[in-house]
Amino acid sequence: MRILVVEDDRKVARFIQQGLEEEGHAVDVAGDGEEGALLAHVNPYDVMVLDIQLPKKNGLQLAAELRREQVRTPILMLTARDSTEDVVRGLDAGADDYLTKPFAFEELVARLRALGRRSTSTPAGGVLRLADVEVDRTRHRASRGGRELALTPREFRLLAYLLERPDEVVTRVELLEKVWDMSFDPGTNVVDVHISNLRRKLEEGGAPRLLHTVRGVGFSFRPGV
Repeated sequence: MRILVVEDDRKVARFIQQGLEEEGHAVDVAGDGEEGALLAHVNPYDVMVLDIQLPKKNGLQLAAELRREQVRTPILMLTARDSTEDVVRGLDAGADDYLTKPFAFEELVARLRALGRRSTSTPAGGVLRLADVEVDRTRHRASRGGRELALTPREFRLLAYLLERPDEVVTRVELLEKVWDMSFDPGTNVVDVHISNLRRKLEEGGAPRLLHTVRGVGFSFRPGV
């Protein structure tokens, strides 16, 4: 998973980052609420960990802001308090779970795994469309020009992820983290193999190319090129 940790206590942040990276996750750390907001808007994350007591913008304000802007990434709130009132305030602000300091690292990992599964196993419903390609995430069906595409589960996730970012260049590292839940391995060609298979299925029958390779960077899904 790719995880954002917003924590102003450097020792706690370093402890969490080191532990999660040893578990194989990609971790970004912000030291205050404003930096956390910037990272949350720029990068796609599977889960966010927000401390409540943050400088510049506290965790409650940050969570509420993200939810107002339709950011649906699961949020785990860290708090030194354990009163019912504080828990309710955190959940009302948009948090999905909370953990009271001090905590066992094993419990943090377990809660993040649960939130990550919730995020990936229940994707947003509705239909994604670009040109003549359509992905119905609720029914788990994909088609092009009315022709159903016989995609593997991984190819389906890959296509849906690219369709969510039309005209953007998506890197191999990002695809490994988001679609494969893997840390970057410079020796793997798993992304290229799946991109090639997906492109072949999309272009069956001579359909024009939509999935483009941006040399040295990654891939972009866009029509009219």
